[in-house]
Amino acid sequence: MLIIGIAGGTGCGKTTVVNQILNELPEGEVGVISQDSYYKDTSHLSYDERVKINFDHPRSIDFDLLTDHLQTLKNNKPINQPVYSFVKHNRTGDTILTHPRKVMIVEGILILTNPELRELFDIKIFVHADSDERLIRRLKRDIAERGRDLDEVLSRYQSTLKPMHEQFIEPMKEYADIIIPNNKYNTVAVDIVRTIINERL
Repeated sequence: MLIIGIAGGTGCGKTTVVNQILNELPEGEVGVISQDSYYKDTSHLSYDERVKINFDHPRSIDFDLLTDHLQTLKNNKPINQPVYSFVKHNRTGDTILTHPRKVMIVEGILILTNPELRELFDIKIFVHADSDERLIRRLKRDIAERGRDLDEVLSRYQSTLKPMHEQFIEPMKEYADIIIPNNKYNTVAVDIVRTIINERL
């Protein structure tokens, strides 16, 4: 099994890169796991307490479970991936049965911050985008898909997103095997990744 980690700041376009890679590959041979599914269970907290959690800090992710799940998939056994709700700031209690694939892509802003998880990646990719671009994308997404308002998104950006990005995410570039600039010129980098995957398949 080839395991690829795709990291980068919020709104950098990781999903776009994942889709560009997937589009050219045989269906059913590649699986995707999102770090967002592995936010820690916060059932013991009230909604008001959950809202205050810093979701951009590595502490908010259940890396033990994510690492364990990847190991299980590597051993050719299926896993039950948690389902997370951004509206409730908690896991829903549902799971998604995920089967091993020849290639597993793991994507998320903080996945390169965890040494045990990093060890499992055969290829580590960092998607780079300009901070203004990322803020605009984050605003659009959070307002349209996650029921946030403008002030909430901007205050979170200034109080947690930006400092966490500078402290935890940007420094992870040093662990990346490939850095993909997220603009219209990234086709070469994406093609390289596809070629590596196709060779493995």
